[in-house]
Amino acid sequence: MQVKPRALASLLQAGLCALFALGVLAQAQAADPSGTWSWTRPGRNGGADQKITLKLKTDGDKLTGTLTAPGRGGTMSDTEISDGKVKGDEISFTVTRGQFSMKYNGKVTADTIKGKTETERNGQTRSRDWEAKREKS
Repeated sequence: MQVKPRALASLLQAGLCALFALGVLAQAQAADPSGTWSWTRPGRNGGADQKITLKLKTDGDKLTGTLTAPGRGGTMSDTEISDGKVKGDEISFTVTRGQFSMKYNGKVTADTIKGKTETERNGQTRSRDWEAKREKS
């Protein structure tokens, strides 16, 4: 049995299109940052770890949400994120409390965001790693 070149080319083209569509769909699903995320950071002066919660929502390439973290007295407070952006599986946003701002950048997978935070203090930029896990509903 002999396959005609035109039929083979059409079959190959259809297969490549299907693979491309599946790849785009898989990336779009895995990169959705909408939901509730959390992580811990070391407590002040050797105190207990502090839990931070981040609730995110996307609207196209716009990212909105609220970060909940303990303040100086340990009381939990909510802060709206600003400048939130989504580009593929990359996110970025800023959290400002008083005169202190922290910029977050990260790469989203199905249940993890890994990235860097950046702050400026006394004219020097400081960077730290951060990793959040998606909370189950």
